[in-house]
Amino acid sequence: MSIDMEEIRRAYAEADCLCTAAEVEAALDRMAAAITERLAGANPLVLCVMHGGLIVTGALATRLNFPLELEYLHATRYGHELFGSLLDWRVRPTGDLRGRTVLIVDDILDEGATLAAIIDYCREEGADELLTAVLVNKRHDRKARPGLCCDFVGLELEDRFLFGYGMDYKGYWRNAPGIFALKGY
Repeated sequence: MSIDMEEIRRAYAEADCLCTAAEVEAALDRMAAAITERLAGANPLVLCVMHGGLIVTGALATRLNFPLELEYLHATRYGHELFGSLLDWRVRPTGDLRGRTVLIVDDILDEGATLAAIIDYCREEGADELLTAVLVNKRHDRKARPGLCCDFVGLELEDRFLFGYGMDYKGYWRNAPGIFALKGY
């Protein structure tokens, strides 16, 4: 696969900044406070959904001042594409979920097919309680399941193609200092 790095650079240069780094950090602070209030005494297992959840999970973990275990999983529908397809389980959680309080952390809740499949998997593996956290909930009516929502949400944003703080454009710009919307999407 050939990547046009000029296109990747141009996407960032032309993008609309929807949230600055300071606004995202403030949202992460609010999320961490809510998660701490809810889970400080629960001995939770925090599951980072790779790759998008990497930056969000890392940013949240340092704000959660209570004992927890961290693991990851890798399930994706996008790869380096702009639109999702079939779910690809690349790495399933290795820890025992039976009887645990599990917090699934990801970058964004868009349509939610990936998150719904992860929730189903965790239930099948015997998690006692399942909670979800995303930095961004995209506002639209195309959720994979009626009523699908997350327990902890940092920001509610418009229905555009977003990148930054874990969300990517063709595999790039997860590291962008804020949340950006691609021009034309």
